[in-house]
Amino acid sequence: MENAGQKTMPNDEQEIRELVATWLSASKAGDTEKVLSLMDDEVVFLVTGQPPMRGKAAFAEAQAALGDVDLDATCDIQEIKVFGEWAYVWNKLTVVMTLKKGGAPVKRAGHTLSILRKQNGAWLMFRDANMLAPVSE
Repeated sequence: MENAGQKTMPNDEQEIRELVATWLSASKAGDTEKVLSLMDDEVVFLVTGQPPMRGKAAFAEAQAALGDVDLDATCDIQEIKVFGEWAYVWNKLTVVMTLKKGGAPVKRAGHTLSILRKQNGAWLMFRDANMLAPVSE
């Protein structure tokens, strides 16, 4: 019995790592539908200086506004903790946005803290606090 309990946590952690990787690759590919499938219906995003972005529709609208931007992001997971059907993941995130028409890339970096909820066997983004700041090189 003890081994079964220990085995569950690494599986959950691996599933969360896969969610993060899928989110990044789908974002880079501009696959908003895939990113939306990784979110809870009650998702809320907190971004410095902006009102909370509530729900998938608000996220999709924000993504549509970035249609002329190539996005490249890298993530270094700092910590994952699982508590039954809930988990959090703390990431160090770097995002580079470049206009498709050309222009200087804009780089932002910092930390994110995401709360995930497991529904029907799948981890979904429930809350996300994004503390990225502009990076000058």
